Amino acid sequence: MTNLKLDQEEQALLAAFEADEFESILTEERKADLTKTAEATFKKDKRINIRISARDLAALQRRALQEGLPYQTLVASVLHKYAAGSLRDVMAENIRS
Repeated sequence: MTNLKLDQEEQALLAAFEADEFESILTEERKADLTKTAEATFKKDKRINIRISARDLAALQRRALQEGLPYQTLVASVLHKYAAGSLRDVMAENIRS
C-alpha cells in the first residue's frame, strides 16, 4: 500500500480490515437489488445531440484524457451527476451568496 497519512481511526480501520475482522452483512436479496439498480443506472438507452463550442469540446476532451476515459463517458457522467443533484454549480452559488 502507498504511504498514506491516516489518522488514528483510519489506522484502526485499516488494521481491522487487513486482519480480516469485518464480516459482510450483504444478503443475496440486497445484492440482487443493488445489481439491478446499478444496471439500470448505467443503461444508456437514449441518444442526444447537442451543439457546444469547439473550445468547450476541446476542454472536455483534455479533461477526459487526464481522467483516462472517453470524452463521451465524461460528458454522460457529468450530466448524470448534475441530474442526480450531486454536482453543483459552485460559481453560481458564490454569486448568490
